[in-house]
Amino acid sequence: MDDLVKFLRDRNMEDNHAYAEVAHRFGADALLDSHLPMLDLVDMLARDYQAMDPADSRHAGLAYALRVLAQSYAEHSQYRQEWRPQADQRDTP
Repeated sequence: MDDLVKFLRDRNMEDNHAYAEVAHRFGADALLDSHLPMLDLVDMLARDYQAMDPADSRHAGLAYALRVLAQSYAEHSQYRQEWRPQADQRDTP
């Protein structure tokens, strides 16, 4: 799961850099309808997962949510098919 979290955080960093380039070239108004706030939330969830005690009752649910979020990068060359969420993963750590 650590590899998945690193993958997500790396993609977030890449996306944030791309948004920064757009803002630099076209001004901040170009980002008004962007997904930038969502990137911050995904990164926050990834950091929360890393800091969370595996015994925490929310741990399995957050792991599943991160798998779902990572699917948006399924076409990326570093995405691994084993990260795809499975229905039975919602209830297990």
